[in-house]
Amino acid sequence: MISDSARPRRLRNLKWARDMFRETRVVADNLVYPLFVVPGKKFKKEISSMPGCFHLSADEAAAEAGRCRDLGINAVLLFGLPSKKDPLGKEAYNPKGPVPEAVRLIKKAVPEMAVITDVCLCEYTSHGHCGVVKNCGGHALVDNDLTLELLVKEALVHAGAGADFVAPSDMMDNRVGAIRKALDASGFQQTGILSYAAKYSSAFYGPFREAAQSAPQFGDRKTYQMDPANYLEALREVELDIMQGADIVMVKPALAYLDILRAIKDKFQFPTAAYNVSGEYSMVKIAAQKGLINEKAMVLEILTSIKRAGADMIITYHAKEAAEWLRE
Repeated sequence: MISDSARPRRLRNLKWARDMFRETRVVADNLVYPLFVVPGKKFKKEISSMPGCFHLSADEAAAEAGRCRDLGINAVLLFGLPSKKDPLGKEAYNPKGPVPEAVRLIKKAVPEMAVITDVCLCEYTSHGHCGVVKNCGGHALVDNDLTLELLVKEALVHAGAGADFVAPSDMMDNRVGAIRKALDASGFQQTGILSYAAKYSSAFYGPFREAAQSAPQFGDRKTYQMDPANYLEALREVELDIMQGADIVMVKPALAYLDILRAIKDKFQFPTAAYNVSGEYSMVKIAAQKGLINEKAMVLEILTSIKRAGADMIITYHAKEAAEWLRE
């Protein structure tokens, strides 16, 4: 039995001891930086709802990926905004679209950078939903099987452009299995799947929907995204995605779901990601702009909490700043 209760306190009094015995460490290798890619060239415009984040043309996205790599960040996640939208989101699987073009340019400019691509239809559909839907009295009814066909086409286009991972974020049933089967049959056995396995219908996505221009035009996404009140459902969703061939599973959002993240890591001991989403990011940024918080200290504490809860990788809009702070 430890009788000297002062011993831990004395260790805390010494910075070298605190650093040596720190149980959880966040490093730049843990971080993934999301990029919003738009049509055109030499285009860069700040997103009003997400200070410090930008809409970027493919060439600018490649330059940004290079800056990330210089900071020690090894992966980026690409979201695309099309030049036009339609009910089926046809631009999502256009080989000449902004995401495939950005993948090609990034892999050419920064070959060692891992490129992950979001696979979903919400940015590309005129109605803003994640699949093919019908408006039935203000409710979005999703045609799951037809949506799977389009998601598979999108994933194959991204893999063909050179994506290292495709990341289905739509929450359709059986999409991981359908994408894995199609990738393998098309010669993309080495292309991984980062599955948004436990994606909740959350109020924390608001700024992203402006950034991706993907707000639903009717209804909501509660019929296909998870109820924030549910815990066991997340475990079932993750297990299904692992069985269907996911290489990494994700919890989204991160901060309000740290208990889910820890439960998943403990139960499955599987590569696990967490998404530090736009609402979490923008709240910190705006509070910092108003002088209400110490931004550096808060961001690093948030990222540490996500890592401590079980995340092997953290997708965060703070990635670049955090990577710089972690060097200090």
